[in-house]
Amino acid sequence: MSDPNRKYAVVLTTRTRRRLESITRNGRAAAKKILHARVLLMSDAHHLAGRYHDRQIATVLGIHVNTVARIRTRFVRQGEGPALERQVRTTPPVPPKLDGRAEAILVAICCSPAPEGQRRWTLRLLQTEMVRRRVVTSICCETIRQRLKKTCCSLGGGSDSASRNAMRPGSSRRWNKCSTSTPSR
Repeated sequence: MSDPNRKYAVVLTTRTRRRLESITRNGRAAAKKILHARVLLMSDAHHLAGRYHDRQIATVLGIHVNTVARIRTRFVRQGEGPALERQVRTTPPVPPKLDGRAEAILVAICCSPAPEGQRRWTLRLLQTEMVRRRVVTSICCETIRQRLKKTCCSLGGGSDSASRNAMRPGSSRRWNKCSTSTPSR
C-alpha cells in the first residue's frame, strides 16, 4: 500500500528536533504552537518509534486529519516558522459596521445639540438617529459605544464638546499631599 504522505515527508534535523521538543516541554508558548510542534515531531521520518501516519497523529492529539496534513505541508513548503505560527488574517471575519465616513457622522451627531426633550445624547438615541439618517441599516449600542470610546468621545456631561476635561467634584490635586501615616516623634 502506498503512503499518501510521501509527497510532503517531514525530515527534522537534530537542531530543529531539539527546538520543537523545547517548545512542547516548557509550556510557555501558545497552545496552538505547542500542538503544531507536536504534530511535526510525530510526523518526523526519523522518529524513534517510527513515523506516525496522519490518522494516528490526529487521533492521539485530538485534531482533524486535514489539520495534520496542512501543518506538514506548510513545514515542507515554507519552513519551521510558518508551520508553527498561526496564519495572520488579512481581513476581519466580519467587516466593520462603521467605516470612516459613518464614524465621522456619528461624532458629528454627538457634537450636535441633543434632541428636543433630552439633556444629552444616549447610546439608544444615537442608535436610532444613525438608522433614521440611513447611515446604517441597523447597529448595536455596543458598537456605537466602542467606536465613541476609540474616538475619545464622551456622552457625559454639560459640555458642548465631545469630550469632558473638567475636574469632577471631589477630585483635587491636593489629595496626594495629605498623609495618612502617624507623625513620628
